[in-house]
Amino acid sequence: MIDKCAIVPISACAYALIVSPLLVFYLSPPPYTLQSMMESNSGNRIFWPAMTAISVLLAVLNRSRLGGLTWPPHIVCLLAYLAFAGASVLWAFEPELSFIRFVQEVMVVTTIVLPAMLAAQTADMMRGLFLCFAFASILNAFYVLNGHPIIATYGAMEVEIGYPGYFTGKNYLGECEGIAFLLSLHEMVYPGLRRALGIIVGVIATALIFWSDSKTALGLALIAPLLAGLTLITRKITRISPAIVLLSIPFCYAVLSRISGFNLNRVSYMLYGDSTFTGRTLIWDFAQYEIERRPLLGWGYQSFWLVGPDGPSIVEAPGWIRSMPNAHNGYYDTMLEMGYVGLAFLVIFIIATLHAIGRVADRDPARVRLVLSLALFIILFNFLESLWMRGFEFLWVVFVILTAEIGRYWHPIPLTRAAYGSRTPRPGSPGRSRGGGLGIPN
Repeated sequence: MIDKCAIVPISACAYALIVSPLLVFYLSPPPYTLQSMMESNSGNRIFWPAMTAISVLLAVLNRSRLGGLTWPPHIVCLLAYLAFAGASVLWAFEPELSFIRFVQEVMVVTTIVLPAMLAAQTADMMRGLFLCFAFASILNAFYVLNGHPIIATYGAMEVEIGYPGYFTGKNYLGECEGIAFLLSLHEMVYPGLRRALGIIVGVIATALIFWSDSKTALGLALIAPLLAGLTLITRKITRISPAIVLLSIPFCYAVLSRISGFNLNRVSYMLYGDSTFTGRTLIWDFAQYEIERRPLLGWGYQSFWLVGPDGPSIVEAPGWIRSMPNAHNGYYDTMLEMGYVGLAFLVIFIIATLHAIGRVADRDPARVRLVLSLALFIILFNFLESLWMRGFEFLWVVFVILTAEIGRYWHPIPLTRAAYGSRTPRPGSPGRSRGGGLGIPN
């Protein structure tokens, strides 16, 4: 069941994933430039304000339910992270651009979080998310079969580096199909048509990941569900928070790397044939230099890259790095824009979200595997791409939807009702509703 409130965040995902890229594809044919993409994507100026207005209207119409909500800590952390981004406008390199981009981000978060928290408990937003990515995958299959791969020039050689589908780059196709693959695995749990559609979409997504030649998406699509499964098994045995289990991994890596000398550069060489993650480490070296110039508070929210010809990324970056739209790392970009303080807000938000996933595990073991797999996919992808609070990036939209979905499971089940017929909740239902019956909307 998808009610009128749940339709709003799913529509936001559909727009970011399908409509917006198609507008760029048809109105700004390659070679893509920043100016042409911005001109062709003017639909953002209509869609997001309209969806924000609808979200606020739904909140007004459901003000009694809104007043009874207790906002989960991880959503409070998200709002604090967003508020600090807004505060950074005060010291931004380009305050006007920073403010505009901040307002856009406020609209994205409002459009997703507010109606999702108001949605009926039977509303299955993960099912809606799957249908969005299923449609995008089927659509991309036609574009790949009738399109051409991206050609990269290395000296005098021209090399095919993967198909982009209807996106502007092959990595976007990889991101899309990685999420589609994880969602399809969850659909295969259910019998009948849901399982059949899950298998079909899973096969299409796998093929498109290979056609995109996105090794990162392929690797994370396999690693994320395995890591999620191990984390949940550890939590079940030890009752330790998923956040603590996962935080132990980078600590163990740091110890192992120091002892054995095995590091990410060697991983990059094994995956890509070079030790720079296809040039990313050169961008990260420049980012680290600029972070040290403003370490505490950064250059202001989205006020470092793409801020004009006098911007620091243009004036100070060497060679081809000055043409980059971001640092290809969400954590470096957070430090560039909001300093170590901003990174602390981001890390606290991620830890709080991972901890809150434990509440989902108590209610719906099948769903928690999907939610944690998707969260890990996006968290890990940010080490090679910049997605945290990046306006209308569809993976960021998905993560905010996950944040809201986890928040719907935050309210505990009353003990008397939990003891009375404690059955597994129906798909899409975060436990029992306050109305008394299983999944009956308030």
